[in-house]
Amino acid sequence: MESFIDKVYKAHNQCPYCPSPKVIHAFFENVLGILFPEHAEEAFKEKGQLEMKLFDLQVQLRDLLNQNSHLHGKNGEELSKTFFTGLDDLYDRLQEDIEAMYSGDPAAKSKTEIIRSYPGFYAIAAYRIAHLLFNQGIALVPRMITEFAHSRTGVDIHPGAKIGRFFCIDHGTGVVIGETTVVGDHVKIYQGVTLGALSVNKEDANKKRHPTIEDHVVIYAGATILGGETVIGTESVIGGNVWLTKSVPAQSKIYYQVKMYDANTDATDFYVLKSNS
Repeated sequence: MESFIDKVYKAHNQCPYCPSPKVIHAFFENVLGILFPEHAEEAFKEKGQLEMKLFDLQVQLRDLLNQNSHLHGKNGEELSKTFFTGLDDLYDRLQEDIEAMYSGDPAAKSKTEIIRSYPGFYAIAAYRIAHLLFNQGIALVPRMITEFAHSRTGVDIHPGAKIGRFFCIDHGTGVVIGETTVVGDHVKIYQGVTLGALSVNKEDANKKRHPTIEDHVVIYAGATILGGETVIGTESVIGGNVWLTKSVPAQSKIYYQVKMYDANTDATDFYVLKSNS
């Protein structure tokens, strides 16, 4: 028992200022509540109250980053200021995402419904907040935010992914978007979609491992698209349960996968593909 206590004590001693998950989750929820009163405990009725809350959160992030300089190696105060300055553009991006979800889902009765109850919105909001921190070179904290959203929504978006404007995740459960994924503008993804890697080798950590999805693409439920060199061309439609590891040109429609045999290539995987071009 004494050796066990020594091990645990050593772990605690080596991590005196580890950011608590509860602290990170509370910070994210407070930022989301600032941006959208639908997620706040109480809406701010006076401008001064809102300004004070923003200042308090900026100080909180500054102190957290200064206490955990090993996560970034920079000036915590400057990082905090940059983050909160970036919330203006982030808010506009989220308004575009809400518009994409509202216009793309006939079941949505109002934008308030999307903000309050759609897991896709919650996951995208967490991603955009985490991505803003990730782009400043801050480690761990962005991943803690997106994993918190993952646990609540079933949507797993790595904060390192690059996602464009007017992004829509419908239903959401089971969506996975990997670290080096690039998603263009006006992309719509349904539940169970995986944008993943072909390889999980550790030596590939710094390579582009995940696909590129160009503008105006729709990916239906259960589709799996893998590989860093895989590009889904503009205005393509990927059908449900399709498995893709190769690029498709613009305006393609992939409906489903069939098993065939080609004696020339010894290949057995073919896709039923229709091009509008």
